[in-house]
Amino acid sequence: MNGDTTALQGGRRISAHAVCAAIRDDIISGACPPGSRLTEELLARRYGVSRVPVREALRTLESEGFVTTRRHAGACVAQPSEKEAADVLDIRALLEPLGAARAAQRRTEGHLKVLRGLVRLGQERAERGRLGELRSLGDWFHETLAQASGSPSLAGLLVQLRRKTAWVYAVDPARQAARGAQAVQGAPGPTGGADPSVRAVESWAEHGAIVDAVARGDADRARELVAAHTERSLAEYRWRNASQVRTSKQSVNTASGRN
Repeated sequence: MNGDTTALQGGRRISAHAVCAAIRDDIISGACPPGSRLTEELLARRYGVSRVPVREALRTLESEGFVTTRRHAGACVAQPSEKEAADVLDIRALLEPLGAARAAQRRTEGHLKVLRGLVRLGQERAERGRLGELRSLGDWFHETLAQASGSPSLAGLLVQLRRKTAWVYAVDPARQAARGAQAVQGAPGPTGGADPSVRAVESWAEHGAIVDAVARGDADRARELVAAHTERSLAEYRWRNASQVRTSKQSVNTASGRN
């Protein structure tokens, strides 16, 4: 997408890149749910821009996998499959340790300052149980760590993978319903059913250890720590997916028994 293309909004210029980011955020948050149509005219009206930057944004989002074009329907929000969700985490498991190892070799003092500040904020919020503030801090942390790798291509891939992960977890109604049911029923997860606040504290302690390794220039240790951190996410996804299948089967069996 040409980021120089602009549109006027309230007397100021809005870049096509910003339009793309706004649509992407709405897709990830669920404001534009999977399968919903993305009409250029309606989007242009929604964001207060012309159709040109919207058209370019949709092309970019299609290349990223957030949007699909259907015959006779036009652009629609894509529907992430279970296989795609698993693939995203598998790829992250390969690339994030590489990014951390490179960060240990190429980081600047500026990167370390930001990372340490984010760890302090994250640990403070986690200890106080302010879990709603941790996702944005976590995203910022991992994006900074990716940038510290000194490889724009790798950093771009990692940021895109994290966006896709947030999407497949936060948007899919079935997955959300399964998670909600498990939370109510107190079903144990891959971490033994630990309280979310406890897991949050543990997670930010892991972030702190990663920063320490990066600061020492210990590429092997940074790679090892990030690999373990990412594997926990992968294990959690696999558990949630298996639990969802079990819940679905139980519902079908119950319904069949009633009939």
